[in-house]
Amino acid sequence: MSGPRPVVLSGPSGAGKSTLLKRLMKEYEGVFGFSVSHTTRNPRPGEENGKGLNCLPMLLGATLLPVADVLSSETSEDYHFVTREKMQEGIDNGEFIENAEFSGNMYGTSKSSIEDVQAHNLICILDVDIQGVKNIKKTDLNPIYISIQPPSIEILEKRLRDRQTETEDSLQKRLEAARIDMELSKEPGVFDMVIINDDLEEAYEKLRSVLIEEIEKVQDAKK
Repeated sequence: MSGPRPVVLSGPSGAGKSTLLKRLMKEYEGVFGFSVSHTTRNPRPGEENGKGLNCLPMLLGATLLPVADVLSSETSEDYHFVTREKMQEGIDNGEFIENAEFSGNMYGTSKSSIEDVQAHNLICILDVDIQGVKNIKKTDLNPIYISIQPPSIEILEKRLRDRQTETEDSLQKRLEAARIDMELSKEPGVFDMVIINDDLEEAYEKLRSVLIEEIEKVQDAKK
């Protein structure tokens, strides 16, 4: 794929990915874009088919939970709405870098949707779980792999409880997924950088430093 290298962000819910990404996009406006994901679910009121490059990234893989508040409230989560047959055909033909099923609906990100972002000279952000990372490594995408991790499972639990958005059951499921994620992120060669988010300023500087080369390439091309 030609164009700026995409960025794969991974890490458990509550690690601070959304906060760091929001800050990055504020500092570097017009540099990042999000691919429009495919889904077999029906459009909700106000949603448009394949609206554009600025939709929120979906968390790919087994969890498939929306990433909240990465961008302003003006941003929508529009998708390419397709039939199950059409999407399965695309998956079988190797057109998707990642796909999963959630609540009876299929979701996924196609290679062409990432190419659309790259064609606009934007760095495509993909927010995936650890299994999604491993799946993407089987493709020719060649992204920058970054893992955002909490300092400890205890601190992560406190962050999630402070949100007051989880039932006890859903919180325990998130914590169990986080334990697996934190362990797998330690495997050598999986990520280009693992950032422990125990200090927001320090974590942001590390994130910025690993992306600055691609950011400057995009900025230079716009001059």
